[in-house]
Amino acid sequence: MITEAPPESTSTAPTGRRLWTRSRGIILAVVLVLAAAVAMAAVRSTARHGELDPRSADPYGSRAVAELLAQRGVSTRVVTRLDAARSAAGPDTTLLVAVPDLLTHRQQSELHTATAASGGRTILVAAGVWSVERLAPGVIADPATSDDSPLAPDCALPEARRAGTADTGGVRYTTTHLDAESCYPSERLATLLRVPAASGGGDTVVLGAPDILYNDRLDEQGNASLALQLLGSRPHLVWYLPSLADSSATTAGDRKSLFDLLPSGWLWATLQLFVAAALAAFWRARRFGPLVPERLPVAIRASETTEGRARLYRKADARDRASAALRSATRLRLAPLVGVPLAQAHTPEALLPAVSARLTRDGQPLRSLLFGPPPGDDAALIALTDQLDALEREVRRS
Repeated sequence: MITEAPPESTSTAPTGRRLWTRSRGIILAVVLVLAAAVAMAAVRSTARHGELDPRSADPYGSRAVAELLAQRGVSTRVVTRLDAARSAAGPDTTLLVAVPDLLTHRQQSELHTATAASGGRTILVAAGVWSVERLAPGVIADPATSDDSPLAPDCALPEARRAGTADTGGVRYTTTHLDAESCYPSERLATLLRVPAASGGGDTVVLGAPDILYNDRLDEQGNASLALQLLGSRPHLVWYLPSLADSSATTAGDRKSLFDLLPSGWLWATLQLFVAAALAAFWRARRFGPLVPERLPVAIRASETTEGRARLYRKADARDRASAALRSATRLRLAPLVGVPLAQAHTPEALLPAVSARLTRDGQPLRSLLFGPPPGDDAALIALTDQLDALEREVRRS
């Protein structure tokens, strides 16, 4: 017994191997980007550990300035909660807010209310657009930061004149206060502002950059002198390190969203990656041009096409579509034989009388044969095929 070998599969559905071949380049690029991001985050987290923390001896910590202040009799206390910072405000206290932009708008308003008439000094370190207008009303932060460092004081503030040149470049400020002292200008905008309080004898100092407080920058220029004078004007220093775990931040109605907490550089990088991906997609996308006739590599017989289509109909159990295709083709072949225009080949009123005139059978079975309902099973479909073939042969003979 000879059995025919099954034909090779000609399916165009993507296989697992094809998908891997197409996408392995993209997957590799994504993995490399993620690995680079993790490495950068690890490096940054190691380098910036304990930033602006007076208990940290790391390069970006501030333990050195705290110890120098202690030698001068100034005590330093670290707080991480808003209520502790508010209660510490007083005429003999300097309140340093290390990262003002981490505070919500409600926290900023409450902190300003507590310090405005306390008679003490409030120091805002690198306060940006998000926080400076609430913590120091009348002071406006310029969106463009300055990289000019060190800078000369160029003002009459005694602390700045004694310190001389210092690394204050960073956020730049303007103010509407006529009695404010603007120091260390960069492109005519101040990087250090001292704004006297309206009452109580206190003041607010807005510092554009935290560099003068870092351990590894304290011995450069006049950084140590400026830091000690600004922070040591009162016997007590309260160092406020805002924390995201502070319960006062979670109850704020105007809490900051995730996008507000992300650095602006990450947002710009994401936008650049999106533009690069769009350009790459445009570059690699398939371009559709005008249709061009192309010779097929092999000739496929009509019988094979018909057989393949029949198998698809059978697999889908589509006897209605198969019978409709058979009847439509028969009507199109019968119309020229009986003198009916092709445009009316599918109109029973035009086709049936012309075909009946060539036959001796009754008109109702003819209507059912050419325009009837779909067969109920495969046997009925085969019988319908035979009847259509017999009808066409009889019309041709007549």
